Amino acid sequence: MKINLRDFYPFYEMDEVIEVSDEVYEMLRNWKREDAAYYRRLFRQKAHYSLDRLDGMESNSLCFNPPPYEIISDRLAKRHLYTAIASLPGKQAKRLYAYFFLDMSVYEIAAAENICHQTVSRAITRALITLKKNLKNLL
Repeated sequence: MKINLRDFYPFYEMDEVIEVSDEVYEMLRNWKREDAAYYRRLFRQKAHYSLDRLDGMESNSLCFNPPPYEIISDRLAKRHLYTAIASLPGKQAKRLYAYFFLDMSVYEIAAAENICHQTVSRAITRALITLKKNLKNLL
């Protein structure tokens, strides 16, 4: 079976016809069909955008730069939150930090401290109540 390499390889600039076995021809033809089917699916599902496009759509959706007043507001809120957490008793602050910032479960914290999970749960609840009061006082 004779094939033109330019049909299968885009970097060939001139026609180059070679003789290949039937198995190789079938493999190349199936590869070309699968490739065309892939691009057809990509287009039909509207998934033909890439991060290499220069129209700005992707960079605008991925790189959101908040305005300065939001940055300052977020920093101030974080400062208030950290100040309120620092004012908590030691164990409550540690358990609250482990639960919310380290994403540990109540059971994991209880196992790490070798205590009952209900004790950890009550400590976190009390810490949240105290934190709410402290944040109201700061604001």
